[in-house]
Amino acid sequence: MPVAVVTGASSGIGEATAVAFAREGYSVALAARREDRIAEIARRIGDDGGRALAVATDVADESSARALIETAKSELGSIDVLVNNAGVMLLGPIQGADTEQWRQMVNVNVLGLMYCTHAAFPVMQEQGGGYIVNVSSVAGRVARLGTGVYNATKWAVVAFSESLRQEALESNIRVSTVEPGFVETELQGHNEHPLVVETINRMREQIREPLRAEDIADAIVYVVTRPPHVMVNEIMVRPTRER
Repeated sequence: MPVAVVTGASSGIGEATAVAFAREGYSVALAARREDRIAEIARRIGDDGGRALAVATDVADESSARALIETAKSELGSIDVLVNNAGVMLLGPIQGADTEQWRQMVNVNVLGLMYCTHAAFPVMQEQGGGYIVNVSSVAGRVARLGTGVYNATKWAVVAFSESLRQEALESNIRVSTVEPGFVETELQGHNEHPLVVETINRMREQIREPLRAEDIADAIVYVVTRPPHVMVNEIMVRPTRER
C-alpha cells in the first residue's frame, strides 16, 4: 500500500487531501500541531476502512519535521508522496506590521516546507522514487496591496519547487506545485486587520462560490496519479469568478 504524508492536515486542504488519498488506497500520515484534531481525522479514515497515522508536528521546528518523516517511514513502511501543505496567511500593510507575523509565515510556509522536503528526499531516493507536492498559491504569482510578505513566501515556494524538480529528476522523484485561488478554509479567519477582513469579504461576495478544500485535494490527487512518464509541474486552480 503506497504512503502519503500530508502536512497541515488538521483542517481545510490538508484534511481533504488526506481523506482523498485514503480513498485512493494510500496509507496516510497526518501531520499538524493540533494532535486531537488529526487523531479524530485518522480515526474517521480508519472507520471508513483506510489506514491513517496521526503525527503531532510543528513543521517550523526542523527536528519535529524530521521526526514526522522518520515516524511515517517506520510505522507505514515508505514515503511515496509528500504533500507540503502547512501554511499561514497573515495579511496586512507592510508599514507598521507586526514582524513576528512575518517570521511565522516564513518559518511555516518556507522553512517548514524545506525541512520536510530535506528529510523526505533521501528516503524517496533510496526507495527509487516518489512524489513531492508543494502547495503554493495564486499569491505566488500575483502580488497585491496588503499581501506582500505572504506573496514573498509563496513565490519562494514556486522557486524552490522548480529548482527541486530539476535536482530530483535523476532520482525519479517528481515535483509539482499546486497554486489555489480563494478557498473557503480557516486560513482567512486568521486575519484581524480591518482592511484585510473587508477585502476578504468583498472578494467572497464577488466570487460568489469560492473553491472548497476538496477541489484542491482533487487537483493534488490528479497530479500524483499521472503515469510515471508524466509530471504536471504546476497547476493553478481558481474559482470561476475570481479576478
